[in-house]
Amino acid sequence: MVTRRIFDFPEIGRRGFFAEMDKMKKQIDALSGLVFRTSPSWGYTGAGVFPLINITENLNNYYVRAELPGLNAEDLDIQVMGKNLTISGERKISSEGKDIKYHRSEREAGKFSRIIGLPGEINTENVEAQMKNGLLTVVIPKSEAAKPKQITVK
Repeated sequence: MVTRRIFDFPEIGRRGFFAEMDKMKKQIDALSGLVFRTSPSWGYTGAGVFPLINITENLNNYYVRAELPGLNAEDLDIQVMGKNLTISGERKISSEGKDIKYHRSEREAGKFSRIIGLPGEINTENVEAQMKNGLLTVVIPKSEAAKPKQITVK
């Protein structure tokens, strides 16, 4: 009886197999980067969606919280226009030196800009932002038109 292998993977051992899988992932990421990412000359480094954000609301305000580790308040430009909040800045990562060999490099530096569409009209006059321990919190008051109104039934 002859046994036939379903998958014809080379016999490279467990450690070699995972190294090959990591190599393939890097190649696929590089190819998808060429197709789906914007040009670095436009100020986008291709790091993915940065910063990561949460958007919440209560009766009076929208809250946008963004993770910005390693950035200072002076590195940011925050603007509101219409129903949009824009968070822009530049993430700088110091070089470890020219004779350094990287085993993994996932942190990217460069300019970023994120436009966040809010679900309702906002009061652009009283927006407040605070940065603490790498977490940016932007409090955006709702406009009077966006707040719920109690209707009395007659």
